[in-house]
Amino acid sequence: MNHFLIYPTLVPYYGASALWLAFFLTGRESYCRFGLFCLSLGFGCHSLYLIWRTLTLGMLPAAALGEALFLFAWALAAAFLFLSWRFPIKILGAMVAPLAALLVSASLILPIRPGTASPLLQSLWLAGHIILAILGNAALTLAGLGGAFYLIQERQLKKKKFGFFYRRLPSLDRLDALNFWCLNLGFPLLTAAIITGSLYAQYTLGNLWRWDPKEVLTLVAWLIYAVLLHERLAVGWRGRRAAWLAIFGLTALVVTFVGANLWFDSYHSFASFMKQP
Repeated sequence: MNHFLIYPTLVPYYGASALWLAFFLTGRESYCRFGLFCLSLGFGCHSLYLIWRTLTLGMLPAAALGEALFLFAWALAAAFLFLSWRFPIKILGAMVAPLAALLVSASLILPIRPGTASPLLQSLWLAGHIILAILGNAALTLAGLGGAFYLIQERQLKKKKFGFFYRRLPSLDRLDALNFWCLNLGFPLLTAAIITGSLYAQYTLGNLWRWDPKEVLTLVAWLIYAVLLHERLAVGWRGRRAAWLAIFGLTALVVTFVGANLWFDSYHSFASFMKQP
């Protein structure tokens, strides 16, 4: 994963992290504007690297853990930049920028793929499935972060502590709207990823569904978000319950990524993507 374009990605990401941390400590709005510029610059370099890497490999780089983390960092930055025009929640950048920087850093120190990637990975259909999944996960990650911020702000209000965190966080209505908007964006992407993955499995393996650990865990996460979306639309869920369910959904997504790819014997695991020489 060592290439000259990675470092022009890391420097702006860490610069954005420092600027948003400065905003978090001082509350000065100018730090956010510069932070957004740095993150956008890093995202541009990030995108250039992914394009170069994809063209070099002839496939989307997502077969090793480091590659998957690098791709998720890109999706997280993309989701945040896309949402910033609709929900410019400044404190969210203080979480996204450091997380993106740490994920890219982790991709540099993790070992590279141990063998040649399976020919099954060299498919535009599979690349579309992976991109849909990673973007959906990124949007739902922002929904989970928004839910966590909601619970923190609600606690400040209940205890009437109008201090440091209260001044940095937006209103409860705005955080709830962020949760809902990210859910509306991420859930259809996750659904499309499940559908495209099933169709590709039918084409390559002869089965739409094989009860693979990642398939099962992804279905559990999808059901959590389906319940949340249904209750929001049909029952009018808002606030605390919606925030907690968004956090539970994010936890399920993390378990899905870690469990299926690292812990369980799964054809979705990184080891199964390799054809040893």
